[in-house]
Order: sequence, then C-alpha cells, then structure tokens
Amino acid sequence: MATVRKLEALDDIIHQKVRLGVMSSLMAAGEADFNFLKGALGVSDGNLSTHLTVLEEHGYIRVRKEFVGKKPRTTYAPTDEGRRAFEAYVEALEAFVRA
Repeated sequence: MATVRKLEALDDIIHQKVRLGVMSSLMAAGEADFNFLKGALGVSDGNLSTHLTVLEEHGYIRVRKEFVGKKPRTTYAPTDEGRRAFEAYVEALEAFVRA
C-alpha cells in the first residue's frame, strides 16, 4: 500500500517519456533549442511541440523566440517551478525505487 502511494506521488506532468526527457535535458544543460531536443529525444516536430506546450502551460519551462541571422530559433529553459517539480519528481522516484 505504501508503494502505491509513493507511485502516486510521481508528477503526472513529468512522468511521461518525452516530457521526462525534455526536463532531464533542460536540467542538465540549463537551456536547449528545439532542434537539440528533437535530435536528443528522437521525436517528431509535432510530438515534441505537443509536449513542450504541456510543460509550458504548467509553468515548468519558459520559451524564448529569437532570430539568429534570418533563421528563427526557439530556446527552452526550466523555470524555478519546473526545477522544483523535477527535483520533487526525482525524490519521489527514488523513494519508490527504495520501497
């Protein structure tokens, strides 16, 4: 029963393969652009965009759009709330694994 509660403590927003990959990458790198994340995670543009939107809507990442020369570049970084949520997720996962 305690194990079930620990599993339920995992953040549903982060506990999804692509979003976990995004948050892990951003926590490690500090920030990353769309093409880096797409290549690192091996997902399609549409799939990545959908998951980035979920993270942004929940306040876990911030988005910066700019032009580099004439090319658009979109960069993502974790917010303070996103950092706290990711750290809490990792702690909950560790507690689940230890159970």
